Amino acid sequence: MQLFGIKTPLIRPGDDISEVLIRALKANNIRPQDNDIIVLAESAVATAEGRVVALESVKPSKKALELSKLYENDPRKMELIIRESDEILGGIPGVVVSITKGVLSPSAGIDNSNAPEGHVVLLPEDPKRSAIEIRERLMAGFGCRLAVIVGDSRTQPLRLGCVGIALGCAGIEPVEDMRGHKDLFGKPLMITRRANADNLVSAAQLIMGEADESTPAVLIRNAPVRFIEGSEDIPVISREGCLYFGCFRK
Repeated sequence: MQLFGIKTPLIRPGDDISEVLIRALKANNIRPQDNDIIVLAESAVATAEGRVVALESVKPSKKALELSKLYENDPRKMELIIRESDEILGGIPGVVVSITKGVLSPSAGIDNSNAPEGHVVLLPEDPKRSAIEIRERLMAGFGCRLAVIVGDSRTQPLRLGCVGIALGCAGIEPVEDMRGHKDLFGKPLMITRRANADNLVSAAQLIMGEADESTPAVLIRNAPVRFIEGSEDIPVISREGCLYFGCFRK
């Protein structure tokens, strides 16, 4: 498997992210091939889609003021977290744990980094739709079959550091069902499903970085995943079926 970082100019609200990528690929002398995968940082996609918010434009609600004191957070950002969250579960000083777009997210995925001073970047409104649209534009621009993943970073329980998570994808099967495959001793796997889209985002983040690398996209070649036409929702599971949630049920 090969990975190629795609450096771009600073992406601003209103930019055509697909056109930015096409130009950047050409400038970096990278020619996409059939079954290549483009992994995109959600902050770049969201910025181009205009999901950048000036905090001074946000008026905190009473609930936001209360929660901001509880979790030691900027009340304006807290207001945005409330708006963007399906549910707020709790938190620690400085960070709120929420369910956002069906995914467990710190502070609703709202990012202070890679945003102008006094601004924050929200998650893309519909990451799956974004992946579909960008994929169609790139395939038309380069005349080959591609996949696109919009990814973000998350922490793992009781682990220091971030790993990748796919928010939306098109052109690959996001989760591969390994049940029935045999292990080294010939025993069938009973519960294993491989999170291919998440794993590819984690690989891409080694090149993307989290700071000033100016590499919001990575092309992955020869990935051992199943390519599909169109797109599938990234599967989620119920709280009852989740190992972590299940442990802490009351």
